[in-house]
Amino acid sequence: MTRQSADRIVRVAAAQLGPIASDEPRTAVVKRLTAMLSDAAGRGARLVVFPELALTTFFPRWYTEDVSGHDHYFETEMPGPETQPLFDAARDLGVGFALGYAELTPDNHRYNTTILVDEAGATVAKFRKVHIPGHEDDEPWRPFQHLERRYFEESNEGFPVWRAFDGIVGMATCNDRRWPETYREMGLQGVELVLIGYNTPIHYAPDPGQNALQGFHNHLCMQAGAYQNGTWVVGVAKGGTEEGVESLAQSAIIAPSGQIVAQAVSTGDEVIVADCDLDWCRHYKETLFDFSRYRRPEVYGRITGQKGVIEPD
Repeated sequence: MTRQSADRIVRVAAAQLGPIASDEPRTAVVKRLTAMLSDAAGRGARLVVFPELALTTFFPRWYTEDVSGHDHYFETEMPGPETQPLFDAARDLGVGFALGYAELTPDNHRYNTTILVDEAGATVAKFRKVHIPGHEDDEPWRPFQHLERRYFEESNEGFPVWRAFDGIVGMATCNDRRWPETYREMGLQGVELVLIGYNTPIHYAPDPGQNALQGFHNHLCMQAGAYQNGTWVVGVAKGGTEEGVESLAQSAIIAPSGQIVAQAVSTGDEVIVADCDLDWCRHYKETLFDFSRYRRPEVYGRITGQKGVIEPD
């Protein structure tokens, strides 16, 4: 299908990270991020997307008796002294970025957060993870734990979108990408570019039969979300073997058609870029997925009125 004008083509970079050691200082991580930001800017990117929890190791894999035992992995201000150089670099290079990190608020709330920063180095949006996976209590039978539900709160702020980078931009984090409601909520606001960071272990303790399908499932849900809502999706990993745990890489930039137009080939620090024509979204928003013409919200009541499964009699 012929695409429309080049007026809203945004060159986007997915800045995949390799492992971050538990004792790797913030300053060293920020240098890695800044190097990728510079690389992406040199390749003409206007927006660089970093992964979930891009400043630290994935600390929910360890249990602490007190929930505050991992607070040294959280940010109490953004930017802070150690992260300010990344914001300064963005301003100097004239490139924006999305960054995932652990947020500890002044009133002692803990969120898995992503911020969107513009080309001037100013924060224009904040998203807090909605679908928190894993478990809350110590489960030592696992080869490693997934205690996100212990260390992070579920956000009740939903899935807002923002006007930025000449388009309509939304964000999601890791497990959010698996839920179709994530994309539909943003799709109903006209989203054209969805930014998603993730940390996904290859081994899934509750059902190891899914291990071999991690890469397939990762792309499946993002490609479906892109296609069914006529939007670009940028999925960015922190991959490789981190503290003995192998995590999925396969960062990808996905078109509104559902096609992958760029994909990382390594499991380490790697930058991929693609020209995202935001006007391409209209080919799907105004045809197959013309919501105002074809949606039937009057028959979708269970989606918001019911949480768990209720089987028929």
